[in-house]
Formats: sequence, structure tokens, C-alpha cells
Amino acid sequence: MPFGPGKYGEALTLARQACGASAALLIVFDGESGGGFSVQAPPGFLIDIPATLRKVADGVEADLKQRGMIE
Repeated sequence: MPFGPGKYGEALTLARQACGASAALLIVFDGESGGGFSVQAPPGFLIDIPATLRKVADGVEADLKQRGMIE
């Protein structure tokens, strides 16, 4: 959920600070504490997350199709 620190909040803080970002989202697959995600963003950014994730997913899918990895 986008509220509260999440189980990967500490890792996200390190990544966000290392990038000098004002907002960040971390998605973890098969991590030490299982899968999950954490969000650190001002409230105004939260409404952009679904559209941003769709755009990223579309880009990944297009790249996989271009490489012939999926139809």
C-alpha cells in the first residue's frame, strides 16, 4: 500500500536518497521478506502512480515484443 513505510521502506529510503529523488517506488520480487513494494512520495505524486506503472508496463511489454520474447 502507498501509506506507511512498507516492509522495504528502509531500502527505498537509501535508493531515493542516493538518487536525490523527491519521490520513489520500489518493487521487490522474491526478496528476503517476500515480494512487496514501498512508496515514498508527497501526496500529489500518489495519484500519478497507477498511470506511471501502466506506462512502464507498456514499455516493458513493447520491448519484449520487439525482442520476440512474447507475442
